[in-house]
Amino acid sequence: MFNAFFKARPRLRAALFGLAVCTPSLVVGVTAAFAQPSAQASAFVSDRLSVEVVGAGPDVILIPGFGCSREVWRATADRLKATHRVHLVQLAGFAGEAWSHGDGPFVQPVVDELDRYIRSQGLERPAVIGHSMGALAGLVLAQQHPEAVGRLMSVDSLPFFGALRGPQVTVEAMRPAAEQTAQTLLALSDESFRAAQVGSAQGMTRDAALRVRLVDWTTGSDRKAMAAAMRDVLLTDARPGLASLSVPVTALYASDADGGAPAAQADQAWGHEYAALPGVKLIRVDGSRHFIMADQPQRFAELVDQFLAD
Repeated sequence: MFNAFFKARPRLRAALFGLAVCTPSLVVGVTAAFAQPSAQASAFVSDRLSVEVVGAGPDVILIPGFGCSREVWRATADRLKATHRVHLVQLAGFAGEAWSHGDGPFVQPVVDELDRYIRSQGLERPAVIGHSMGALAGLVLAQQHPEAVGRLMSVDSLPFFGALRGPQVTVEAMRPAAEQTAQTLLALSDESFRAAQVGSAQGMTRDAALRVRLVDWTTGSDRKAMAAAMRDVLLTDARPGLASLSVPVTALYASDADGGAPAAQADQAWGHEYAALPGVKLIRVDGSRHFIMADQPQRFAELVDQFLAD
């Protein structure tokens, strides 16, 4: 049953990343949104990420997913800033942010810079909320620097995205597909790239306006950054560190009977992949695709409030 789930649900696999890019061996995806001009965090300069800070109170860090702008968190930040100091992260190479690292590593340098940001700004165990790839980076951060993270909310993300091809898949087994996917991203013409996005945007969100924005905004990202990030994400396996993780984790995941992941299959996938994490709170959000914050904003707001109050 579990193997069948991973092999038979290409729309779910695409939705987990966002915008699908097809290769002979793997279906993955990309999403993006343009960054708005932002106030930079005091005395913090990085070529891996920038941070906009709004509000006052306990600290919350919001990390966007693959190809996305910090604007994907704007509604959440606007709601929280009355009671929290919100740190909106923008990753380099995405949504118009400069990229200067070629095809080098992506996830670990982001984790290192997030840790440096927390320390340089004097944040005391902030809450971290990440979406998709942003949640994967947050999970690695919590494993490597548990003293720096107070709690983590993972939004529609897995500790190893390669598991979407089957629970038996290893990093080494994923390597050829990861490289092929990166090369495909680089090789597509702008027209083909946009066409692929249009074709798969419905799998990302139920929100028609957001679909249009995602398709339009993706062209603002650096294709080399996307390829490097996709390769790195597919080869990052955070599962071995789950059993010893001490940071509290809440993992939200999407289910949508009309074009998304069926509930039973989503339950099985997330339950299996997070099984080794002690005390993890797994919460399914129905009527949603990959962008839970947009598809079910009221439910998402309630869950964020519960997460921050725990």
